[in-house]
Formats: sequence, structure tokens, C-alpha cells
Amino acid sequence: MSKIKNHFELTHPNAAGIDIGASSHFVAVPPDRDEQPVREFLSFTEDLYALADWLTSCGVDTVAMESTGVYWIPLFE
Repeated sequence: MSKIKNHFELTHPNAAGIDIGASSHFVAVPPDRDEQPVREFLSFTEDLYALADWLTSCGVDTVAMESTGVYWIPLFE
């Protein structure tokens, strides 16, 4: 019987993940991009700009968002 190897290919090395909530968003970037790779940002406009600036400074070019309801729209815009 041959052994099956589990192999995952990294397809988006510059990706971040965002858990979107009504009052704040939790954002994770690859651990080698920042001393604090998971951060919380409030949902106010000023904070959304700070979130975008941080993603840019971390070299992120792809984002996966998880949201309940319509809370993703301001961040997407």
C-alpha cells in the first residue's frame, strides 16, 4: 500500500484574513510581516484607513473577508 502525502501549495503568500464585525474587525497577516500579526481595528472611517495602511505596509495584496450581515460593505468600499 502506498503512502498518501498531504501537500498544500501556498497560492497566495501575500494574503490576509479579516473577521468583520459590527463594531470592530480582527485582521491577520502572515506572521513574518509584523511583530503583531493579528490586530483589532474599530469600524470607524479613520480606523478603516489605518487598517488599509497597515495591510499595505505588510505587503498584502489579497484579502479574505468573513462577515455576518452587511458589515463588510464599508471595508470593501
